[in-house]
Amino acid sequence: MGKYSDDAKKLNKYVGGDENISTVTHCVTRMRFVLNDPSKADIEAIEDLDSVKGSFTQAGQFQVIIGNDVDQFYNDFMETSSAKEGSKADVKKDAVKNQNVLQRISSVLAEIFAPLIPAIIVGGLLLGFRNILEGIQFDSLGGQTIVQTSVFWNGINDFLWLICEAIFHYLPVGITWSITRKMGTTQILGIVLGITLISPNLLANAYAVAGGGEIPIWDFGFFTIERIGYQAQVIPAMLAGFLLVYLERFFKKVIPQAISMIFVPLFALVPTVLLAHLILGPIGWTLGSMISNAVYGGLTSAFNWLFAAVFGFFYAPLVITGLHHMTNAIDLQLANDFGGTILWPMIALSNIAQASAVVAIIYLHRGDSKEEQISIPAAISAYLGVTEPALFGINIKYGFPFIAGMIGSALAAIFSVSTSTMAYNIGIGGLPGILSIMSDSYITFAIAMVIAIVVPIVLTVIFDKKSLFKNKIEFKTPSFS
Repeated sequence: MGKYSDDAKKLNKYVGGDENISTVTHCVTRMRFVLNDPSKADIEAIEDLDSVKGSFTQAGQFQVIIGNDVDQFYNDFMETSSAKEGSKADVKKDAVKNQNVLQRISSVLAEIFAPLIPAIIVGGLLLGFRNILEGIQFDSLGGQTIVQTSVFWNGINDFLWLICEAIFHYLPVGITWSITRKMGTTQILGIVLGITLISPNLLANAYAVAGGGEIPIWDFGFFTIERIGYQAQVIPAMLAGFLLVYLERFFKKVIPQAISMIFVPLFALVPTVLLAHLILGPIGWTLGSMISNAVYGGLTSAFNWLFAAVFGFFYAPLVITGLHHMTNAIDLQLANDFGGTILWPMIALSNIAQASAVVAIIYLHRGDSKEEQISIPAAISAYLGVTEPALFGINIKYGFPFIAGMIGSALAAIFSVSTSTMAYNIGIGGLPGILSIMSDSYITFAIAMVIAIVVPIVLTVIFDKKSLFKNKIEFKTPSFS
């Protein structure tokens, strides 16, 4: 008998037994189930177990928060169960059956952009640092910038652009690689395809062309193709990447295995590169520009406060459904088209607001050692940009702190957008997010952070005292399948 055998047996019973478990695995702190019939799970009974610190459903998976001992719990669970054990990849694949169309799209986008986020965050931070070096005139330096007065820092500034250029201008390479990685096709073909979209030697720089530069062409006699690069473009790279994947899959089915190593890559890559420059690139560029112009127009219009209020209020519910991953592509497009993004600061503020609501719960429930094992790490995690532990472990469980966080996020977003607070690009989505903010927006973002901290804390305490919004909140995305 293991330490958690009794609770493991009960959990098995409360999720509907072995026959209701399609697959099960665990991560760092949670048991992850794909249930054949999610409605059979007895949520109240599960959360009453001493070993359980909360539960939630996301991306088709029913997840039970155990904590740092989850590996021991999992071993005891499997010893008392005949449920099918799966890897994280198996569980993700199996969970698709419990997702609607929007959730499936969001899940794919998440797995495409997740491997790219660390590099994008680094790039955003370095752009912010470079702005301090070359964009701010200091009175102590006689009204000059740091790079104007220091050979050393001028060299550092130039050197750091090497990294920023690799991250942002060559972003299509990362996207096409990540698509082939996610879809299980040949990754080196994805890398090659990405390079063909941004080749600095053979393709004109897209931004130079937009500024009126000469456009070279490939002349095929009866038709021509403009040799334009798609540096930093998201949608053209995604369209080309998915075409490559599906062509490779198709030719693997129809070409005999004996010669597939030669002809599958050839017939998949060459047509994709041709169509990427002839059709997909121009279409993707147009779509990307339309989306970024529409979002930017909303954020800079006379009704920008309304746009900000809606986005700030509903961003946390989007996180619950997983649909928030769609904002990554929009943020990147905004940053590429307008030199920065007004959208991303609101995301950072939403994370701060939900973290602050947890801080209020820590204060209200001080002395509850069991809950503090979840609430304190959750608050820290949310302040550093990862809100899922705060949302699922605390705020949604009680309801009222979640609402308080949404209201605080909306008010902070209104202030942020009304003052045109802008970030260079995606950054760390919490308190450290200020490092990715443009220098002329430091003060306004700092004020918005104060709003996102103070309002949720005060409202959470008031809601608790007035017994408002104390029912557990459940968010369900509409079914489009």
